[in-house]
Parts: sequence; structure tokens; C-alpha cells
Amino acid sequence: MQIEFTPVRTDTRLALERHGDCLIVNGERFDFAPLPEGAELPAEAIESDWFTGVVRRVNGVLHLAVRLPHGADAPDETLFPQPVMALKDGPVATPPYSKTDTAKEAQHEQD
Repeated sequence: MQIEFTPVRTDTRLALERHGDCLIVNGERFDFAPLPEGAELPAEAIESDWFTGVVRRVNGVLHLAVRLPHGADAPDETLFPQPVMALKDGPVATPPYSKTDTAKEAQHEQD
């Protein structure tokens, strides 16, 4: 599963988790298993504001784009995010919400 991000300033945080062809966004499950190879599903067809572009399956890989919430002091890695390949089931790493979150993570790694 390849996930691209569309940064947006909002107070809502984002938690992603992959389970097969399902993406769980802040606890809400979206099942893309029925999407056949080469098919596309427009964001408007998904009952969620989290998706920002067409979902497609290319060579067996789901490609999708989701909103990436960030704080007023978001770091560059959040404002200009790189796509993420979620190759296995479980939580999907996302860029930090704010520079404060980045500093907390760095401090946690030093402890």
C-alpha cells in the first residue's frame, strides 16, 4: 500500500493502520479489497473527508492519498511529506504533527 499525504492545518490528529487491503483512519475502517487491478475509485465515492485523491490498484499495490493534519509549527517533513510504503500490517508511520512532537520523539529516543 502506497500512501501519499496532503498536508492540512487542523487540530485533529491522524492515526493510520493497515490490515491487508484495509486502511484504518482514526479508528474507521476502509476496505479496498473489492477494488480490482487497474481500477480507480474517486475520493468522492469514499464516505470520508480523509481521502484526497483517486484510490487505484497498480500491479497489486493500492495507491491512495490522505489528509495529513499538522499544527501551526509543523516541520518541513510534514509540510512537504514523502509517500509512505506500508508493506506490512500494523500502524503506519506518519510525519510529526508539529515541531514539538519531533522534539519529544528525539528526547524519547535518547532516554
